Amino acid sequence: MTTIPKTMMGIQLIGHGGPEMLQYRDDIPVPTPNPNEVLIRVSAAGVNNTDINTRTAWYSKNDGSSSDASWSGNTFVFPRIQGADVCGTIVAVGDNVSTKRIGERVLIEPCLSEANGQPLNSPWYYGSECDGGFAQYTVVADKHAYAVNSPLSDIELASFPCSYSTAENMLTRANVTSLDKVLISGASGGVGSAAIQLAKSRGAYVIAITSPSKNQQLLELGADQVISRDTDSVEALGENSVDVVIDLVAGKQWPQFLRLLRPGGRYAVSGAIGGALVELDVRTLYLKDLSFFGCTVLEPEVFQNLVNCIEQGKITPIVAQTFQLKEINKAQDIFLKKNHVGKIVLKVSEQ
Repeated sequence: MTTIPKTMMGIQLIGHGGPEMLQYRDDIPVPTPNPNEVLIRVSAAGVNNTDINTRTAWYSKNDGSSSDASWSGNTFVFPRIQGADVCGTIVAVGDNVSTKRIGERVLIEPCLSEANGQPLNSPWYYGSECDGGFAQYTVVADKHAYAVNSPLSDIELASFPCSYSTAENMLTRANVTSLDKVLISGASGGVGSAAIQLAKSRGAYVIAITSPSKNQQLLELGADQVISRDTDSVEALGENSVDVVIDLVAGKQWPQFLRLLRPGGRYAVSGAIGGALVELDVRTLYLKDLSFFGCTVLEPEVFQNLVNCIEQGKITPIVAQTFQLKEINKAQDIFLKKNHVGKIVLKVSEQ
């Protein structure tokens, strides 16, 4: 029987700002699950753009104020344990949850419809509106802890939840099929590399945008074609040449994406690391009958579909590097340099 301590080790975000806002502690109280929740011993947790964006108040439209700096646009509450990518083991359950779940290895669905024992009027993001996985233990609603049966390690599994569910959600919203030619921006990152694999699993033709040094790695992942992020994509591919754009970058080259889309094409976005403000010619939008999809909240079927893909071996984990949880500043620094392909994962507890 697992003995659950009263306190745990973890990283708390104590305010908006630089890496100094991430504080390591070993006296954080271990959370107690509400009746419909499970307590998970965290084995590994992935590093994401959202962790850094939240720390720097990038999501705020009010000059970096905490008043709208969470994913939901509500006030951000400190201290906060971040970490949206989690693999771990259920070690205790609330009164309304079957004790048969104790011992299950699980992945946490990062987009929450229930938290703190209550259904939510609008979705929360795990590690933003509530504490996440950068600690030895975490609680989450029973419905958001998905059992996974896989020979992969906990570190490999922790590379999946956030990036792969985001990618699968974008492909789902854009209704990508085997008949589609799909362009993916930021294709070497966690979400981009996931989108390559998941689009190929649907039978689509995939064009990836990345830096030239990563071309071969993306071709090995399954991309049919790779173009440089510094290339004029319209010149390289031709106008009206793709059915779907999966965009994780935005930025100054954004107008090219609309020119690339065929009439009736679909554009899905879930990131803006190249610049959030873009120039839109509305005439292109309506004259080409384009459909736009802003993708944050997961469709109900997305996470289970992802778990099915993992269990069936349809997708491969891409772990670029691993660090101990105490090394989170070093991990985020390397993450920001963007020289890696795939995910950087923090080891939280021994497997």
